[in-house]
Amino acid sequence: MSTHQSRRSFISHAAAGFSTLAISRLAQAQPTTEPPPRPAQIEHAVTEPVGIEVNARSIPNFEPRDRSRVRFGSLQYRSGLVLTSPYRGFGGLSGIRLDAKGERFLAISDQGGWFTGRIRYSGGRMTALDDVEASPMLNAEGRPITEKRLWYDTESLARDGNVVYVGLERVNQIMRFDFSKGGTRARGDVLPTPPAMRKLPYNKGLEAMVAVPKGQPLAGTLIAFSERGLDADGNLVAFLIGGPAPGQFSVRRTDKFDISDATLLPSGELLILERKFSWFTGINIRIRAIPLKSIVPNALVDGPALFNADLGHEVDNMEGIDAHVTPEGETVLTMVSDDNFSMLQRTLLLQFTLVE
Repeated sequence: MSTHQSRRSFISHAAAGFSTLAISRLAQAQPTTEPPPRPAQIEHAVTEPVGIEVNARSIPNFEPRDRSRVRFGSLQYRSGLVLTSPYRGFGGLSGIRLDAKGERFLAISDQGGWFTGRIRYSGGRMTALDDVEASPMLNAEGRPITEKRLWYDTESLARDGNVVYVGLERVNQIMRFDFSKGGTRARGDVLPTPPAMRKLPYNKGLEAMVAVPKGQPLAGTLIAFSERGLDADGNLVAFLIGGPAPGQFSVRRTDKFDISDATLLPSGELLILERKFSWFTGINIRIRAIPLKSIVPNALVDGPALFNADLGHEVDNMEGIDAHVTPEGETVLTMVSDDNFSMLQRTLLLQFTLVE
């Protein structure tokens, strides 16, 4: 391993470790009913709509140790970018949704902010981001949601046409925005949710959402996944909200992975992005495929791993995933990382082709 790679791995290990240790110490220091104080958590909140500069540096190889390798499980590496910005509120990206062409994007920060813009391509490879704008998420009164205590940890994003759903992890609530009424200036309403969702563990709650479109099993359903809310058997709790068969189900938890996001393919496969951290192995990333038709109330669902990566690859705290199909019929997966607003971590935008 090169000196640069060793240093990057050490920094990434340290960043993740420090974050984990900090969270643990905060949890020990605070009573279970008293989360960390609000001001420290919204330090990077977006306060008003503003166009921002985002710089992009290319990632030519996903595995620096073997630059000839492009195949990783069922995925083939296309391109990647390291994103930076002088704008203080840029970072903490926890969800992303792209248009049908894979160009226009909508992303969320875990500090209650929207980011929109366009991915620039050259020969099928990402090269830059253009027309990037940051905006605060607004509540029903037209005020930033971060003004309400604990309403900032926006971790999950789902989209069904002009209807956009955002999940807030700390309070385990879901907001619904109608983008036909002003796009990111639209006001959000709180969506009724199952009572069991409110009981998810603090800071391990609502982490991923998928809106099922017409023509798919469970059409009209919002599927919501917990990061590490566990059922009696230690499996990950998820919810079916609305649609033809509302209820609760579980995703089999293996190897201590937690859910960080999900996306639905036109084929009817649900892809779940997972991650885990340990002092011995650092950050590990995995994608599993679960047939949508297997998801029914009270089911325990499982599926094979399509992709695995660790700090030997160009990964960080990967928190968002989406898919689009190119005119040539290729299914492209886009992943984004949450840098936790840390100088020791990176905001990565990665793309792969699903080859199996």
